[in-house]
Amino acid sequence: MKKFINNRNFLLGMLVFLLNYSCTEPLELAPISSIGANSFWQSEQDATGGVIGMYNQFRNLASRSLFYMGEARSEVMGHGIQNADFRQKYFENDMNEGNADLDWLQAYRVINYANLVLENVPEISFPNEDKKNDLLAQAYTMRAFVYFVLAKTWGDIPLVTEPVEGYDAQTTFQERVAVSAVFDLIKSDLDEAINLFPTNEFPTGRAMWSKPAANALKGDVYLWTGKTMGGGEADFTTALSALNDAKSANLSLLDDYSRIFDFDNKGNQEIIFAVHFSDFESSNNMYSDMYINALDIRDTYDQQTLETIGTPGGFNWWAPSATMRNQFTEEDSRKSASFLEIYSNEEENTFITSIVLKGNGYSEGGTRRFLDDIVIYRYAELLLLIAEAKNALGQDPSPEINLVRSRAYGDDFPMYEFTNGSQSENDEAILQERLFELAFEGKRWWDLVRFNAAFDKVPSLQGKAGQNHLLLWPISLETISLNSKITQNPGYEQ
Repeated sequence: MKKFINNRNFLLGMLVFLLNYSCTEPLELAPISSIGANSFWQSEQDATGGVIGMYNQFRNLASRSLFYMGEARSEVMGHGIQNADFRQKYFENDMNEGNADLDWLQAYRVINYANLVLENVPEISFPNEDKKNDLLAQAYTMRAFVYFVLAKTWGDIPLVTEPVEGYDAQTTFQERVAVSAVFDLIKSDLDEAINLFPTNEFPTGRAMWSKPAANALKGDVYLWTGKTMGGGEADFTTALSALNDAKSANLSLLDDYSRIFDFDNKGNQEIIFAVHFSDFESSNNMYSDMYINALDIRDTYDQQTLETIGTPGGFNWWAPSATMRNQFTEEDSRKSASFLEIYSNEEENTFITSIVLKGNGYSEGGTRRFLDDIVIYRYAELLLLIAEAKNALGQDPSPEINLVRSRAYGDDFPMYEFTNGSQSENDEAILQERLFELAFEGKRWWDLVRFNAAFDKVPSLQGKAGQNHLLLWPISLETISLNSKITQNPGYEQ
């Protein structure tokens, strides 16, 4: 068995892996044989086990951290019934190196699994070469996605492309490299992945990377570099081509928006890629922090509210903000599918809180389990990304925007039909449509940064325009103290 350091000092200082590398965590796939020193990385089964381990580590990252990084600092969330605790500093944008409790440890664990697959699988003989290529393509795509998340969150980061196998100061403690170099690797990895995927089909359940998902990610990446890193027209053109390639796969909008996220409808035709959650495999994910506990149910709630809540569960640590809620119209079916406003139903009809309905899981035996898949990409977002790329190139984004709005407004769509305007007007409409369509899916903060709108739309950032360090996450003091080569993001130094 390959041995890896499990010393948190080294893990937080950089990238170390796990003491006993194992791929035995279930992911609704065939059991993996025990891994021995002379047997691992010898067979197709071992290679598949390595990929399963990569996805299990990714699920740990996606359970909450992706939401913290991708949405928590936006205008979407606010106080709930419970004490928001550490979450408050996110939506109040009051982070510093002393309270930056989120680090990149888990993300580099995922990367290390991907690096292991990419180093070892090419040497394994497969009865079917397409199977090998598919596993390698998934690892390239995963590494690209996680580095994309890290680069958007911290900017310059350590770049590691080989697995860490044991302690070696030279490989374990590395400096941050320029974010441009990180994006060079991301783009290269995606090209490798897209070339390796043997088909344009989705795997069963759509909970593993595929060629359409890699193309969706490629479009997302090139829109980011086109808008935030000066890539301009060349990047927008590449983005649009990749997004259209993804669109050619077996995808469609579901008629009922609320059914996209239901536990009993996982892997539906709108999903491009989602993180798999299931009972006995994982604990409740982030959506349990946005619901309502039985202790907070009052007899003054009206019957419709109680029926919508159903079985209570989780805790209302934080809740959809009034800033976000008030932007929805009653004609928009996404409102009632995304959140519920709760009132006392007494004479004053006092507002109590709001809860997130998207991702609210299922009830069994009087217990609510928050085990809906966490969607990374889906068809409606793909359409809005295409609209964004088209608008950046001076093309009409109306067809894609109106496909999304038509489902959202149903019979009321004629009142909300989008008409092509100026480039800036179109961008504003696309950004707003993404808020309505993708609320609580871990997208909003990065949308605001990409559209250069964070200082305008986030209440806690208004009046702070020009303090661009606030667009990045501070590096925790613990991380810095354990690796002398890591420096703090400018603006966060104490």
